[in-house]
Amino acid sequence: MPKYKCVIAYDGTDFAGYQVQPEKRTIQSEFEEVLAKMHKGEIVKVTASGRTDSGVHAKGQVIHFESPLTFPTENWVKAFSALLPSDIVVLEVDIVSADFHARFHTTGKEYRYFIARSKLQDPFQRNYAYHYPYSLDEKAMKEAISYLIGTHDFTSFCSAKTEVIDKVRTIQEMDFNETDGFMVFRFVGEGFLYNMVRILVGTLLEVGSGKIAPRDIIGILDKKDRSFAGKTAPGHGLYLWKVFYK
Repeated sequence: MPKYKCVIAYDGTDFAGYQVQPEKRTIQSEFEEVLAKMHKGEIVKVTASGRTDSGVHAKGQVIHFESPLTFPTENWVKAFSALLPSDIVVLEVDIVSADFHARFHTTGKEYRYFIARSKLQDPFQRNYAYHYPYSLDEKAMKEAISYLIGTHDFTSFCSAKTEVIDKVRTIQEMDFNETDGFMVFRFVGEGFLYNMVRILVGTLLEVGSGKIAPRDIIGILDKKDRSFAGKTAPGHGLYLWKVFYK
């Protein structure tokens, strides 16, 4: 049976996250509902590169599924465009090898976090960027980032609800730039823990506002205790930007 890989984008505003939840609207449930229509009621399960939380967006989420249908990949894109709700778009579809796995075969991910820096909140950006109009010490934030890049135990920078035992992760690239009224953080790594990017952003904002000294990041990492890091930034500023494979 052919296996298909899809790159999808979605506006997470009206979703309770990616993963299926009882009586809640999720990306996975919408996608599987459409696949059931295409397969005359047969359940077709989809697997994603990872979950996204409520309100979180994606520019390049990757999923896979198996189907006996064998029409050209461009026809899959057309069919999804006709049947999916307007806040989910399938960007491309490819046939992949039978052993491909959207989650287990990832070699890395890129996330971006958008912060609106205008004095007054733009109502048209309220669901797509975290409004933070306060002054920030960018030099201090860049110093703090230098202590976070590399391989560390990020227990202090993930949710206390994180289920995995091994919390060592590698951040390969981490930076930010400010342009057109937005500060955009960029994170590239082999993998990220639950809420890790949002906690990193929240902590860097506290560094920028003078609540946390840049070198305190070293101690926060060493303590391996979530209570020492900054607040968790809201979900609506976060985007799963790209998923990497070999």
